[in-house]
Amino acid sequence: MTQQTISPFLWFDQQAEQAANFYVSIFKDSAVETIIRYPEAKVLTVAFRLNGQQFTALNGGPKYKFTEAVSFVVNCETQAEVDHYWDRLSEGAQQIQCGWVKDKFGLSWQIVPKVFFEMIQDRDPARVKRVMDAMLQMKKLDIATLEKAFHPAPG
Repeated sequence: MTQQTISPFLWFDQQAEQAANFYVSIFKDSAVETIIRYPEAKVLTVAFRLNGQQFTALNGGPKYKFTEAVSFVVNCETQAEVDHYWDRLSEGAQQIQCGWVKDKFGLSWQIVPKVFFEMIQDRDPARVKRVMDAMLQMKKLDIATLEKAFHPAPG
């Protein structure tokens, strides 16, 4: 496998291996690939792959924490995909407005149906506003509700 030129390097306190195993259990084409340990057998880094993307998790100690300033967007084709990723990543986590989840390790994810991005690029500003207004009322994004906002019933 060719190594990515740029890949995320995630700083955890002491949960790198647990986080990697959790994420690998959620995404297809995923695996823990390499675990590097300190001489006393504690985990230093975990190299893992999620949906074909390379990541590295470091047990760097408590000095740094994740913030919403960096998040991962999961682009979903169907509501079933949205539901799957939302339900799994929000286990023991904080569900936030507009499709955002802060997982149990503090990492932020945006679970977004691809159709949402298509809708908000529409040339009709009224359609875009309706979709944005609908999205702002949701935690987990619902494709059917977004589509109703995009194509309201005549009347």
